[in-house]
Order: sequence, then structure tokens, then C-alpha cells
Amino acid sequence: MSTRARSDAVEAVETAVKEAGLDVERPDAESFVVTLPGQRKLNTMVWLGAGEHSLLVKTFFCRQPDENAAGFYRWLLQKNDAMYGMAFSADEAGDVYIVGRLPLSGITPDEVDRLLGCVLTYSDENFNAALERGFASSIRKEWEWRYRRGYSMRNLQAFRHLVEEDGGTAGT
Repeated sequence: MSTRARSDAVEAVETAVKEAGLDVERPDAESFVVTLPGQRKLNTMVWLGAGEHSLLVKTFFCRQPDENAAGFYRWLLQKNDAMYGMAFSADEAGDVYIVGRLPLSGITPDEVDRLLGCVLTYSDENFNAALERGFASSIRKEWEWRYRRGYSMRNLQAFRHLVEEDGGTAGT
């Protein structure tokens, strides 16, 4: 692929993040780290890197599950079927990422906007369900620990049902 295609892709990313008003860092001339604000997952940091032939889109989703690994990874793999331009993947340690590679020739500001919207949607909308599948025991322990000490439960409210199902203390 020509260096022109690469520079056009870099320009498309620059334009898209500027138009969206997103926070961005530039670790090098062909790479971007974009911060996307979410609802369930408060921030999603996305790496966009223009390589020789493709644009890499990559974000950390969550660490390897503490429990129910088979169910956790199976659920993620099933999610891949409906995803645009990217998929859930795991590294050697089992930590989960959302990763995509798209040809430089297809990278436009609109396509970058679409990709960033997709990665935010996939990360944010699946985050709590993934935590429930792979970290339910840890969530219950954290809930009980905070409850006993009188700490805020605000960021655990989405998981209240996990404690109530077990007949545990679901205090606020």
C-alpha cells in the first residue's frame, strides 16, 4: 500500500476525532489513543494505528475472568457474530480486548466515526454482563465488604441483583 493511503488514513482519523471533540493522544505519527466516555464502563481507551496496509483498532475490555471461564469466553465469541469490523479476542493471559483491522483504502472520517461508535457500543453495552459472567463472586464480596464498612455502593448498583439473588445484604 502506498504511503499516500497511510497518510490519508491518518488524516481521516485526525478529522474524525477532532469533529467528535474527543480526547486524543498521539504516541507517534501514525497512532492515536482516543478516550471514549461511556455509561457502564466509564472510559474506553482505543488505540488506532495506521500500519502499512491496515488500520488497527484495539481496546482493552477486561481482565481474564476469575470464574466461569468457559461460559464467559463462549458468551464473548457469540457476541462476535454481530459485530462490525472488530471482534472480542484474548491474549496469552486471557485478558480480553476488542480488536479490528481494516484496509487503509476504506478509512474515511465517517468510517472512523462508525468504528469508534461501534467499539464504544461493544465495550459499554457488554461490560456489566461480562463482569456478571466472569466475576460474580468478586462482585458479591466487594458488595459485602463495602456494606459492612459503610462505603458507597454507587458504582455497584448495576450488580445489586447478584446480592439479592443470594439473599445477601443488599443495603445501599
